[in-house]
Amino acid sequence: MTTFDPTAALPAALAEPTTRVRRSWVALLFSANLGLWMAFFTPIQVLLPQQVEAIDPARKETMLAWVTGIGALAAIVANPLAGALSDRTCLRIAGREFGRRHVWTAAGALLGAVSLLLLANRQTVVGVTVAWVAAQVCFNAMLATLTAAVPDRVPVAQRGGVSGWIGIPQALGLVVGVVLVTAVVTGNAAGYVAIAVAVVLLAAPFVLFTTDDPLPRTHRPVLRWRQLFAGMWISPRRHPDFAWAFATRFLVQLGNALGTLYLLYFLADRVRYADPEFGLLVLILLYTAGLMVTAVVGGRLSDRSGRRKVFVVWSGVIMAVAALLLAVWPVWPAAMVAAVLLGAGYGVYLAIDAALITQVLPKATDRARDLGVINIANSAPQVLGPALSAPMVVHLGGYPTLYAVTAVVTLLGGALVLKIHSVP
Repeated sequence: MTTFDPTAALPAALAEPTTRVRRSWVALLFSANLGLWMAFFTPIQVLLPQQVEAIDPARKETMLAWVTGIGALAAIVANPLAGALSDRTCLRIAGREFGRRHVWTAAGALLGAVSLLLLANRQTVVGVTVAWVAAQVCFNAMLATLTAAVPDRVPVAQRGGVSGWIGIPQALGLVVGVVLVTAVVTGNAAGYVAIAVAVVLLAAPFVLFTTDDPLPRTHRPVLRWRQLFAGMWISPRRHPDFAWAFATRFLVQLGNALGTLYLLYFLADRVRYADPEFGLLVLILLYTAGLMVTAVVGGRLSDRSGRRKVFVVWSGVIMAVAALLLAVWPVWPAAMVAAVLLGAGYGVYLAIDAALITQVLPKATDRARDLGVINIANSAPQVLGPALSAPMVVHLGGYPTLYAVTAVVTLLGGALVLKIHSVP
C-alpha cells in the first residue's frame, strides 16, 4: 500500500471543485437525501412511537427515549467512521476503477432497508432497539457520503443554493414518509416495509447516474486503525472555526431534538387534539411549507451576498420564538403558527449552516471524515435530547419547561456562529 504524496498534483477526487453542478445532479442528490431522511425521521416521529406504545403503554416516554437515544449513540460512532473509511476507499472491479463514495451510499441504503424489514416485526423493546441501532449504523454510513458530495463537487459560490435544495428533504422526507405510512399503507409493519423500499429506489439513481471520482492508490493514506480513531479528534485550538461550527450545529440540533421528540404525545396529552396523528401531519405540512419557502431563497441570498453568519443568527431567533409559542400557549392555533415559524427558521439554517461548514473543513483529503465529525453534532443531540426531555416532561414542569429550554438552547446555538472568523 502506498502513501499519500502531498507534492503530487491533486486528482479530481481531492481537488477543490470549480465547475458549477447542473440541476440534474442536484435533483438526483435531492432524491437520495429524500429517501435517507424518510428512513431517519418517519420511524422516529410515527412508527417507533406507535410500536413502543403498543409494547409498553405505561412507560412509552421512557422506553422511546431509550430506543432513540441508543440508536443515536450508534450513529455518533458510525458516521465519522464510515466517512473516514470512504475517504480511503479505492475500489477496482474487473479492471474498472470505482469512486470512493457511491459504494458506501449503496451499501448503506440496501443494508438499512434490511434493518427496517427486521424492525417491522419486533415485539420487545430490546428487539426494537437492536434493529434500530442496525438501521442507524447503515443510514449514517449513507449520510456521511451524501454529505461529502457537496464539498466534493460543488464550488463554494454555489453551495448556499445547493445546500438549500438538499436541505429540503429533511422536512419533505418526513411529510412523504408520514403520508406513506398513514394514508397509503396500513399497519406499523407495512409502514416499515414501505420506507425500506422507498429508500433504495430513491437512492439508486444518484448512485447509478452521477460521477464518483476514484481515489488513485498513490493518494490513499495508509489505513492504521489507531491513527484512524485518533483522527476523529479535531483540535479546537488548531481549527477554532471548525469547533465553533460544531458547537453551533450541536446546540441548534439539540433544540430540534428537544422540541420534536414528543410532538405526537404533546398533541394528545397537552393540546388534547382529537386526532393526534392527523394533527401531527398538519403540523409537518405547515413546517415543510415554511422550510421550502426559505431554504433555497436564503441559500441563494447568502451566495450572492457572500455572508453566512447573519442568516444563521436570525434563523436561531425565529426558531426560538416558535418554541416559546408552544411553551406559553399550548393550543392548536399556536401550534400551527409555531410550525410555520420553525420551518421558516430551520430552512434558512439548513441551507446556510451546511454551506458554512464546508468552508471551515480542515483539509480536502478527509472531507467525509470531517463532515462525519460534524454530523456527530446531528446525532449526539438525539442521545442527549431524550435524556433531558423525558425528565422535564415527567418531573420538571412538563411541556412548558421542555419548550422554554428548547428556545434558550436554539437561540444560543444561533448566536455562537458569530465566533467563526474565517467566514463572513
